[in-house]
Amino acid sequence: MVRVIAFLAFLLALALGLTWIADRPGSVLITWLGNEYRLDILPALIFFLLASIAMATIWSLIRLVLRMPGLLAMSGRSRRKQKGYQAVARGMVAVSSGDARAASRHSSEAVKLLGEEPLALLLNAQAAQLSGDGGKAEKAFSTMLENRDTRVVGLRGLFIESQRKGDAQAARFYADEAYKLAPAAEWASDAALAFRCRERDWLGAMALVEQSASRRLIDKETARKQRAVLLTAEALDRNAREPDAALTAAREAIRLDPGLVPAAAFLGRRISEKGDFSRASKILEAAWSQQTHPDLADAYLDVRLGDSAHDRLKRAKNLLKLRPGEAEARLAVARAAIDAREFKTAREQLDMIVLERPTVRACMLMAELEEGETGNMGLVREWLARASRAERDKAWVADGQVSDAWAPISPVTGKLGGFTWTTPPQAPGSLLLEEMRAMPVSIEPPAKLAIDQTPQVPEAAPAVTTPVETSPANPSMPVIEAVPVPDNPGPPEDSPPKKRGWFS
Repeated sequence: MVRVIAFLAFLLALALGLTWIADRPGSVLITWLGNEYRLDILPALIFFLLASIAMATIWSLIRLVLRMPGLLAMSGRSRRKQKGYQAVARGMVAVSSGDARAASRHSSEAVKLLGEEPLALLLNAQAAQLSGDGGKAEKAFSTMLENRDTRVVGLRGLFIESQRKGDAQAARFYADEAYKLAPAAEWASDAALAFRCRERDWLGAMALVEQSASRRLIDKETARKQRAVLLTAEALDRNAREPDAALTAAREAIRLDPGLVPAAAFLGRRISEKGDFSRASKILEAAWSQQTHPDLADAYLDVRLGDSAHDRLKRAKNLLKLRPGEAEARLAVARAAIDAREFKTAREQLDMIVLERPTVRACMLMAELEEGETGNMGLVREWLARASRAERDKAWVADGQVSDAWAPISPVTGKLGGFTWTTPPQAPGSLLLEEMRAMPVSIEPPAKLAIDQTPQVPEAAPAVTTPVETSPANPSMPVIEAVPVPDNPGPPEDSPPKKRGWFS
């Protein structure tokens, strides 16, 4: 619309100008080579306009002839670049589909046509990686370092190749350089953080977390949890040589994340060692309210080391009140009840667990309970057999790796805070059996029982004879009725019935 209005305005101005010139007649005198030429003003203007157009056309033709070699070369380069980009596109498709031969062919063509263009170098490196040629890939990534636009890409490629070769020192160098150039690159910040954690440089890792948080690369919640994990790791490392500094770090970790199990268990034990039983109990109860864990239960029951088994049972029941119905709380009560030899309480808690979800620990505790309460080694062996097939209990899991102890980083990827308390994948029965055998549960039989003793077959009970009447055929011969005595007469009628377990 604007262009139409402008064009109409131009036509209007031209018409007005011509009208103005026509209303004011005049002439133009041209003297050339002794001759005089007189023209009216309007034809003169038309002549000059046509002459200008002719001169411009002639100049354009001359300029086109002079620029023809350059234009031909530019056209050739354009066609060459177009073919190169087509080769790059085909090569990327081949890399995505896993066709190493086609990717290599297209990458060679792209490098030949485009030279050291970033896309051509990237395709060349990816094709080399796909074909397993690490030297060629490193050469391509090293060439990328010379270009400012592709320097970070080259550093990432060299970082990956160094990790494949197992050169941790070179991998860290490339990660640090990439982090300096592009702090917003997630892989660079994660790699730099992982290397510092593996070297147990908790202060350096904390500085990286602070920088990422200040640049808003990670949200506040993630930064808070990562700080808590780093402080917990620092407290565990410095506990032996600097106990006061370790205690301060653990307190800060609990302030950031009250439900962090290793920090709460460590801090609870340390404070209880100083005699502040009330504060230690509150810290452990707060963590228990957020997540039930056997380490928290053990630390809570051991707050006062001089407590009797019955006192420990009372504290375990307090944990059950805080999280009623939780399997971990029931297991803690059952463990403490067995130690206190209150087998009825232990059986009540274990029965609820094995009816709902029988795990390895629950079956092992049932075996220990049967051994301590009834001494029935048949049931003990049966529960141990069930334990070898039962579902695994919760454990620390990070990237598919199961660990009995917490660690600040994942052993596979080096991710900070990668361990979570969850149910691991079900392992084969042999592995479960090995874990069951390694658990500290005593299954030695009492002295009065012999497990390997061959069971004795009870002898038949003698028949009791009762004279009832004489035979009519022979009055001197009484009629004898044999009444067999049962092998197991059962308990007397006036005796109370014996309570049997769930499995019985």
